[in-house]
Amino acid sequence: MVLPDLSARAADLQTIKRRGHLVVAVKDNLPPLGFRDVNGRVEGFEIDLARQIAKELLGNSSAVDFKPVSNQERLNSVLRGDVDLAIAQVTLTPSRLRVVSFSFPYYKDGVAIATQAPSVQSLANLTGRRIAVLNSSSTVEVLRRQLPTAILVPVNSYQAAREAVDTGQAIAVAADASVLVGWTRQFSQFRLLSPLLSAHSLAIVLPKGQQYEALREEVNQIVSRLSSSGWLQERANYWGLPRNLSF
Repeated sequence: MVLPDLSARAADLQTIKRRGHLVVAVKDNLPPLGFRDVNGRVEGFEIDLARQIAKELLGNSSAVDFKPVSNQERLNSVLRGDVDLAIAQVTLTPSRLRVVSFSFPYYKDGVAIATQAPSVQSLANLTGRRIAVLNSSSTVEVLRRQLPTAILVPVNSYQAAREAVDTGQAIAVAADASVLVGWTRQFSQFRLLSPLLSAHSLAIVLPKGQQYEALREEVNQIVSRLSSSGWLQERANYWGLPRNLSF
């Protein structure tokens, strides 16, 4: 499918600075990256990053308007110009680079396995076993490559994945480690297996086009500083993200 070129509606750096605040697409149902606390406030690792970018770009960490989006809307929200940036667990891929721009990576994620079964202590124990995985996710291909004998159980949501395990339809769940670490905190009976099956980079999505180069350069400089200063690592640790994957 060819996506329409709608990026001309997006705000460039000068427009953002005149406006005085950022508009950022985020997740609000994916702890610990982005979720709502008991008071309905959006929190998480990616939320912290958005606030820090607003602070360094505009001088105010509160100068950011969060727009929760579904997975399907993460890129489209940038293409339509509904948001300035998307910081919403988006993996940097060559196919996506054809339609949007990306910042330097801010976190290295990877496909992990979570289980509550005592009989599964390592990846070797998953031979011929049933693993729940989101429909049409990139995790499917990773599982087929890394665990070719496993039986994949397609589900439409993480809730459905948990139900598959609870009802015995699957013995484990495969998803990004950044997602499953939130599971292990919410559902203490689950644990992550090691090692991870793959690694990939999460990066900030920006509109594509020469008029947005100044914005991309500013965002890249900020991400680079946050990485070299240890800020990204400290926030990843704070939110309990797997240490061996973070920058």
